[in-house]
Amino acid sequence: MNRNRLLNAELAHAVASMGHGDLMIVCDAGFPIPSSAWRIDLAITPDVPDLETVLTPIAENFIAEKVSYADTLPVHNAPLLEKVKRLFADAEHAPISHETILGEMAAKAKVIVRTGAFDPWGNILLYSGVDVPKWFSKPGVVAPDYYAKKMK
Repeated sequence: MNRNRLLNAELAHAVASMGHGDLMIVCDAGFPIPSSAWRIDLAITPDVPDLETVLTPIAENFIAEKVSYADTLPVHNAPLLEKVKRLFADAEHAPISHETILGEMAAKAKVIVRTGAFDPWGNILLYSGVDVPKWFSKPGVVAPDYYAKKMK
């Protein structure tokens, strides 16, 4: 039995399949998922599961280098933004336009995880990173300046 909290086999496989820079989108129930996308559909009923329920075990098992969300989220859904910032506190946060998420970014995603969330602008983009202290731990290897704060 798996020791972590991520019990969904396909979602655990998706996290394990992510390489540096790959994009995972965890979206609300209404997100228009492209037919060509690797789709993991967890939605059961409205708000089951909600975004926080899905993002929490992902955050515990996934190294997010950057997190993006709609630039309207701070004004129109501040409680969700607070949860995302808490769960991914070590990541860079970069708001982008909602239209860009729905079009360009959805097409670029390696995997899209659909929740049952009825959350306005509830589409969270997670860019895969690396475990900086482990990656740069060999003798003689020096982390670049942009990773310095993550070496602690």
